Amino acid sequence: MTLMKDENWWRGAVIYQIYPRSFQDSNGDGIGDLAGIVQRLPHIADLGADAIWISPFFTSPMKDFGYDVSDYCDVDPMFGTLADFDAVIARAHELGLRVMIDLVLSHTSDQHPWFKESRKDRSNAKADWYVWAEPKGDGTPPNNWLSIFGGSAWQWDGRREQYYLHNFLTSQPDLNFHCEAVQEALLDVARFWLERGVDGFRLDTINFYFADKYLRDNPALPKALRNDSIAPGVNPYNHQLHLFDKNQPENLEFLQKFRAVLNPYGAAAVGEVGDAQRGLEIMAEYTSGGDKVQMCYPFEMLQPARLTAAGLETTFARMAKAAPDAWPCWSYSNHDTVRHISRWSLSDDAARAYTSMLVCLRGSLCLYQGEELGLPEADIAFEDLQDPYGIEFWPEFKGRDGCRTPMIWQTDNAQGGFTTATKAWLPVTAPHLARSVAAQKDEAGSMLAHYRAALAFRRAHPVLRDGTMTEIRAEGPVARFLRAGDETMFCAFNLSDGTETISLPQGEWQGIGAELGSQPAARNVTLGPWQICLARRVQV
Repeated sequence: MTLMKDENWWRGAVIYQIYPRSFQDSNGDGIGDLAGIVQRLPHIADLGADAIWISPFFTSPMKDFGYDVSDYCDVDPMFGTLADFDAVIARAHELGLRVMIDLVLSHTSDQHPWFKESRKDRSNAKADWYVWAEPKGDGTPPNNWLSIFGGSAWQWDGRREQYYLHNFLTSQPDLNFHCEAVQEALLDVARFWLERGVDGFRLDTINFYFADKYLRDNPALPKALRNDSIAPGVNPYNHQLHLFDKNQPENLEFLQKFRAVLNPYGAAAVGEVGDAQRGLEIMAEYTSGGDKVQMCYPFEMLQPARLTAAGLETTFARMAKAAPDAWPCWSYSNHDTVRHISRWSLSDDAARAYTSMLVCLRGSLCLYQGEELGLPEADIAFEDLQDPYGIEFWPEFKGRDGCRTPMIWQTDNAQGGFTTATKAWLPVTAPHLARSVAAQKDEAGSMLAHYRAALAFRRAHPVLRDGTMTEIRAEGPVARFLRAGDETMFCAFNLSDGTETISLPQGEWQGIGAELGSQPAARNVTLGPWQICLARRVQV
């Protein structure tokens, strides 16, 4: 298959996230790789996805498992070679899948040649490529900024006798975007991968690029206003209103430059907006005007508390007020959050209802590997932890390893068909084995079958990909809305284990979506626990 050139391919697309360490191991070392991705791409195409997003595979010391980059333009030997990446592109395009890759532009590894040069002294060519600052008079850090991974966001460096900024691990120094040369170097990175054929980028921590040039202290955030949507409740990072360490206005101009690089290639970008107070508003800013990134994903559906009809109504109302033309990319799970099956304590029926609703929402979608199997969060023993975040805050927060365990391809293998090694980099847990692809692929009522049907339903109804959407209304636990375009579709989802009765809008309606468990259309419809109603307006 040859992919048609379509600069709007991203609008309403279903993007499947691959965490490469855990997708498929092709060489028996217990760690997934690019050749393994090539092997398993047909599964994603059969699922009905439009694109893949591959988490970082660049050269890295792996202190943060690839999100600490030491060479933006090469593949870490753990994952293969540039030729292996070219094979991923070729096979994906052959199967009709676009390819997005994860760019980590806000920071590098401390092993990156740029940082090695920058830290030598205060006068070298890259002296201002990172955020360096003088200590206070008493030797303490320049301000009160905190790292998401715990402690101060500043690390002392004896060579320059200055502090450098790190919003994450101390081994992940933040780049100085106020330096034009840094911006140009990063835009060149994007060009490098676009020339190799990628169709777009997922931009990690997109709102962290710039720090306040005056390094002003963040104000305290009253306890009543804190939430744990970005960092766990035990993390003091939540005690500040992050006015100055991220979300700076200069970011908009850089995103315009980045978009200008994308446009000639028909490529798209989705940005990760990590902010506990203003995520939707920032998303609106970053996707407005058609000259910045095409889409962002906020954290409203990645929060610990289960998504309710009322919460959905509030989220979409806020988004409509901030910028009605903003284009979101919704997801329930990813490599940084507890899998939503466990996070929200969902039964299989509940999980199906949420999946059906996701494919009906206005925006693009991200599915995280294993989500289509209904995988719960894996329970990882402390001695098996790899994630420094979890090790730091254990046991109140167990980190991200539980959602990063290997993909389960078959049940009759101790490692789930992921590797031929006797031990994978993270353990394969028994509850996952029973939910393998092989066990579900031919089972009519399986979670995998439901995901395939849901994605096929979205593809069969273009109104769901790019049609308009009325305001979501919550009637008790039922979320209801209309999608309008080449057809008008009524959508209602009972997000509870109770029974609810709803009334369809005036007019004549034809029931659709029986393959998703939709109840027959009538003037009044009774929805049992986790049942849905989908209907098409009959044109007269």
